[in-house]
Amino acid sequence: MKRHLKIAACAALPLCVALSSHAQPQPRPEQAIKYRQSAMTLMGAHFGRLNGMAQGRIPFDATVAADNAHLVALLAKLPFNSFGPGTDKGLPNRAKPEVWSEAGKFKEAVEAFQAEASKLDAAGKSGDLAQIKAAVGAVGKTCKACHDAFQSER
Repeated sequence: MKRHLKIAACAALPLCVALSSHAQPQPRPEQAIKYRQSAMTLMGAHFGRLNGMAQGRIPFDATVAADNAHLVALLAKLPFNSFGPGTDKGLPNRAKPEVWSEAGKFKEAVEAFQAEASKLDAAGKSGDLAQIKAAVGAVGKTCKACHDAFQSER
C-alpha cells in the first residue's frame, strides 16, 4: 500500500511543480484540466478507502486510515489553482460555469472542503475510528455540496 502511495506521489510531483503558482510559464488550459482531474481522481481513491472503513465495508486499519487521511489533506490543496481563466474549455470536463461566474462561492466551498480535510488528517492521526467516521462524514458533506453546486452530471 505504501509503495503504491509513493509511486502515485512521485508520478504527480512533476505536475505539482509545473502547476505551482511560482512556476513559469502558466500551463495551457488543457494541462490544467488534466492536472485537476488527476488530483480529484487521486483524492477520490484515497477518500474512498476511508469511506469504506467508516462504513464497515473495508476492515479498519489505523495505519492505512492515517496514511489515506493525510494524503486526502495534501491532495486537497492541489487541484483548485487549476480552475484559472480558459480552463472551462479545451477538454471535456464537468465544471459548471458557476465555478467562474460565482468564484467567491466556489472559493468558500473549496476552503470549507480543505478545512474538513485538515480535520480528517488529524482524526486519522488519532487512530480512533469514531473520530475518523465523523471526519469522513464532514468531508463527504463538503464534497457533495461543492459537486452539487459546481459540477455537472455528464
